[in-house]
Amino acid sequence: MLFHTLDFAVFLPTVFLLYWFATQGDRKTQNVLLVCASYIFYGWWDWRFLSLMLLSTLVDYSVARALSSQKGIIIRKGLLGTSILVNLGVLGLFKYHGFFIGEFSQGFSFMGQEIKAGSLNIILPLGISFYTLQTLGYSIDVYRRKVEPASDFVAFSAFVAFFPQLVAGPIERANNLLPQFYGERRFDNGKAVDGLRQMLWGLFKKVVIADNCAPYVNMIFANPSEYSGSTLVMGAVLFAVQIYCDFSGYSDIAIGTSRLFGFELKRNFAFPYFSRDIAEFWRRWHISLSTWFRDYLYIPLGGSRTGRLTTLRNTLLIFIVSGVWHGANWTFVAWGLLHALFFLPLVLLNKNRVHLGIVGEGRWFPTLSDLVKIGVTFALTVMAWIFFRAESINHALSYFSGIFSVSLFSFPDFIPKTVILFSVFFLAIEWLGRGQQYAIEILTINSGRPIRWGVYLGLVLTIFFFYPSNPQEFIYFQF
Repeated sequence: MLFHTLDFAVFLPTVFLLYWFATQGDRKTQNVLLVCASYIFYGWWDWRFLSLMLLSTLVDYSVARALSSQKGIIIRKGLLGTSILVNLGVLGLFKYHGFFIGEFSQGFSFMGQEIKAGSLNIILPLGISFYTLQTLGYSIDVYRRKVEPASDFVAFSAFVAFFPQLVAGPIERANNLLPQFYGERRFDNGKAVDGLRQMLWGLFKKVVIADNCAPYVNMIFANPSEYSGSTLVMGAVLFAVQIYCDFSGYSDIAIGTSRLFGFELKRNFAFPYFSRDIAEFWRRWHISLSTWFRDYLYIPLGGSRTGRLTTLRNTLLIFIVSGVWHGANWTFVAWGLLHALFFLPLVLLNKNRVHLGIVGEGRWFPTLSDLVKIGVTFALTVMAWIFFRAESINHALSYFSGIFSVSLFSFPDFIPKTVILFSVFFLAIEWLGRGQQYAIEILTINSGRPIRWGVYLGLVLTIFFFYPSNPQEFIYFQF
């Protein structure tokens, strides 16, 4: 079920009314309702994959309960290994089996041996990468004795399947979200209004910006040889805008929806395109995934504590794993390696934690130095996005060869004026609101009612008039 469809427009208020009025504020009944609603939400796409989410829930609940009663290190490691094996095994089967079979066959073909390897034609379940990391992180935290194992199976099931963030995050930690299912919840009008406001902004980003960028991006990337270098640059920039508005828009809707039910999710984006270097970009982009890899992979491998070579190795590994997590294609590995290439010089020079504050804080405009740094960082990010969007390495290389040609200095073949106008407007609002949790807070929190409602009405009308005839799925659904 997509957030920007009529189905969800009926589903959400129905669940909201039942949650606050039919349950009479009883926590356990509310949790049961959320589990049922979440399974309906997920099963709306394909009910067969509900069994996978249930399997992950049962395994990690059981492993955590067993860990709580075991003190022997061998048994505890075995239990944790069971969780890792089941979760990553299911993820590997559904997400990577076709890739490895294809590479295996191609490897033998390269050596002159033709092998016809069978394929299971497995469909990738929505959100499997997200809820797998969420439940796996829970088991690891219980193993480390950082959280207590859940004793309430319904509450734990709600934690795993919570529908606002189920399909594309944020990837929640057990110590933040799970306790919220244990406590009593009372309707808070202020939080609900704030949630609706953030949902509106997320819907604007998705429908008006991302979905209207999509046709131009698809057209340019489908046939890069037919367009000038300047047009290819425009296509890459539009994809950068599209994927940010698409993914951060989903996160805004997820966080806002959660507030309607009395829950607080972690922030997932913090205006990443205003970053002054790649290290800052990764502190601001898909924060829940970056911090998951940091806490459960980078630090256990030694982090930056055991010497420069180990730090470089761990950093490189994190970016490769991040690329592989996104998909079974060498383009994602190349995307990760490019970011590692951009990131490693900062590590070597001990400059990866220079820009920790808000850029241009307290000023209307950035300094010339900040502007140059933002421009360079954005350009590097866009270069990497070309590999991310391309169908293959050859596709990406042909796209780059088209950019770096004489036609780079020509006028673009066409200008999608409305899309560019909205993108510039969007970036201006993002800049003004860069000190807030989400951009339009700056226009609404301390504004008078006429301005506040004028902003709301303007966004609603814009969404209505520019709603695409062919709504796009959220890009990160494929991951």
